[in-house]
Amino acid sequence: MERELKEIRYQSRTYEKLETLMNRVNEESIKEEHRKQEKKKASGVDGISKDEYGENLDANASELIKRMKAFKYKPKPVRRTYIPKTNGKMRPLGIPSYEDKLVQGVMAGILNDIYEERFSDCSYGFRPGRSAHDVVRYINQTLMTKKVSYVLEADIKGFFDNVDHDWLMKFLEHDIADKNFLRYIKRFLIAGVMEGTEYSESEKGTPQGGLISPVLANVYLHYVLDLWYEKVLKKELKGEVYYVRYADDFVLMFQYEDEAKSAMEQLKARLGKFGLEAAEEKTRILPMGRYAGTKEDFDFLGFTFYNAKTRQGKYRVGVRTSKAKLKAKKQAAKAWLKGRLTKPVAETMKHIAVSLRGHINYYGVNGNYRWIRNFWVYVQYECYRMLNRRDQKGKFPMDKFFRTWDYYIREPHLAVEIWYCKPMLV
Repeated sequence: MERELKEIRYQSRTYEKLETLMNRVNEESIKEEHRKQEKKKASGVDGISKDEYGENLDANASELIKRMKAFKYKPKPVRRTYIPKTNGKMRPLGIPSYEDKLVQGVMAGILNDIYEERFSDCSYGFRPGRSAHDVVRYINQTLMTKKVSYVLEADIKGFFDNVDHDWLMKFLEHDIADKNFLRYIKRFLIAGVMEGTEYSESEKGTPQGGLISPVLANVYLHYVLDLWYEKVLKKELKGEVYYVRYADDFVLMFQYEDEAKSAMEQLKARLGKFGLEAAEEKTRILPMGRYAGTKEDFDFLGFTFYNAKTRQGKYRVGVRTSKAKLKAKKQAAKAWLKGRLTKPVAETMKHIAVSLRGHINYYGVNGNYRWIRNFWVYVQYECYRMLNRRDQKGKFPMDKFFRTWDYYIREPHLAVEIWYCKPMLV
């Protein structure tokens, strides 16, 4: 399997279009994808779990490939569920059936290896060896060292729900000549959605939750935004301009305000051409950088970027946890702790340790110690309050609490280096 993927990467570097891809979706690759799947994941409309499918894995994989070769395999509708967003709204999530997960997983791996050789350096989301911290580092370094005075922050309204299928297939056809491979991608796109007992057709969009959706989203925005920036925008501007994208979130940084305003109008037209729309309330230009003294800031990937100064009075970019994200995380932590009144203390502490470690590993960037400690202290205080409420006598001695807390919970610390090139060791 690894050798086949290396062949795909080589072919992608060598040839304009790739052929004979569908034969890589075979019994071996399906069984390998099955081994990668996590247990206890929510099931799709078929109700089949990994364990159930794996009881007769060889037979199931063989029968699936036979149906695919005869073009009798049709993906089932995704089961729609909703998860809460930090702004109080709900995000739709599509859960494919188990068999569809396997096929999507194999095809997504093939697509990733094709396009990893073709995607632009400005794209970071859902790509191997790249992370949100790389984007934060890039924005920090650009604002610190380049002639940037204006930032255009933009938001695509309901991106995953509005991907135009016809345009997406045209983009894929530009790089892939295997019609059978493309045929199955189209089948996944039009499989439909089940919400409860109600079925609805999917005339546009890629359901969030599908294993193939991230790479298809990257392909779409590669052609809509990344290539537009590299081949059109960057060449027609006189001043410096920089662009970075993580999935469907992106920012543009400009030297001159008039060019930023012109680019914003071009951006809206560009998105509109491909069935997308910029959210007006979240799309704006603000003065930002060492040449623009302002108290304005902008949020990106859960962080707030703002103008600041060092102790010596020199300019630096401040990066802190977004207040909206911090508030949402505090509310979630408080609600979770309320549900732990009857749970064992050791189990609760272990869960808190994992949660805080994840929070610190993401938000623990240079200059953000105050805000990660703020969250750490808040969780500590709410945990103490919860343990006092559960104690029959109404008291959980503070010295006992701190001994317990210190035994399980590590002190907050910076975990990610964004001021220099090398990541910190955690």
